[in-house]
Amino acid sequence: MEQLAQGVRSLTASESWMNWLRVCRRFRRYSFHNQILIIRQRPTATWVAGYRTWQGLGRQVCRGERGLAILAPLQLPGRTDEPTDEPLLPRATAFRVVRVFDLAQTTGPPLPTPVADLDDGRCHPELDMLLQRADEAGFSVEFWELRGELHGDCSHALRRIRLARSMPPAQMTKTLCHELAHALMHGPEYESGRALAELEAESVAYVVCHDLGIDSSGYSFGYLASWAGGGLEAERAIAASATRIARAASEILGTLAPVSPGAV
Repeated sequence: MEQLAQGVRSLTASESWMNWLRVCRRFRRYSFHNQILIIRQRPTATWVAGYRTWQGLGRQVCRGERGLAILAPLQLPGRTDEPTDEPLLPRATAFRVVRVFDLAQTTGPPLPTPVADLDDGRCHPELDMLLQRADEAGFSVEFWELRGELHGDCSHALRRIRLARSMPPAQMTKTLCHELAHALMHGPEYESGRALAELEAESVAYVVCHDLGIDSSGYSFGYLASWAGGGLEAERAIAASATRIARAASEILGTLAPVSPGAV
C-alpha cells in the first residue's frame, strides 16, 4: 500500500502529469444534453473538441469528417420596445448549433496520458484463477467489443462482468481484478460515490497484480491520480480505505473470508 501511495505521489509531481493536465484543461465540460447529442451521433466518442482547439493541440481534423452538432449558449441583451424607468429585462439565453470533432476524427501526435495499457508479452494463467473467483462470487464474465476506451464494467443487477476482448493478457488480468473488486465491494448498498469506488477498485487491482507478479504501476498510478485529483488526495483516500482494499484483495487471492458489505 505504501508503494501504491508513493507511486501516485511521484507521478503527480512529474512533467508527464503536468502535460496531461494542461491538455485536459483544453477540453470543455459538456452539458448532459450535449453529451446525449454527442453519443447519439457517435457512440464511440471519447475526447471531443472544436476545430481550433484540435489545431492548438497539434492535431488536424481529417478531410471529409463531419462535425458532431451540439448546442452552444448565446447570450442576448435584454430589450424593451418603449422608453421606461423600469430596469432592462434580464439577459435572455439562446442557443446556436456548433460542430465539434472526436479524437478519432483527427490526426497528429498522440495526446499525453497518465496511463499506459499493460502488455508484457507474456501469457497470464492467473486469469483462470480470477475467472474462478468471479464464478464463486456469482458473477459471469463475458468478452465483448466495448466502445471507445472502455476496458470493462461490472453490473450487479445482471451479476455480470464484461471485458474488452482486444486487451493484451496483462491488461485483461488487471482489468478483471478491478471489476472483481467492484463486484465484491460496490453493490447496491454502496453510497460513497463513483470516484471513491474507482479508487478502491484500482487499488485492489494493483495489490492483487503485485502479489501475482504483474507490474500494473504504469496504468494504476495514473488511473488513481485521475480519479482522486492528485497525489495528496489519492494518498488520503487510499489510507482511509486501506482496510477495505486489503480485505478485498485478499479475498480475490483466496486468503481471507469474503468481505461483508459493511466492512470498513
